[in-house]
Amino acid sequence: MSLQDKSIHCSDCGVTFTFSGGEQEFFRTKGFTEEPKRCPVCRAKKKAQRQDSSSRSW
Repeated sequence: MSLQDKSIHCSDCGVTFTFSGGEQEFFRTKGFTEEPKRCPVCRAKKKAQRQDSSSRSW
């Protein structure tokens, strides 16, 4: 079964991004059941924030 590209609105910045069939297949192989809620730019920003906050040790 061929997966169709989907247009999704980013929950952070509101831009519309494409969730491609290839990305959907990748998500499925990783066991992810939810579609992404953030565009790639916002996902990268969020990931960088998490890494920054976890690297701080008090």
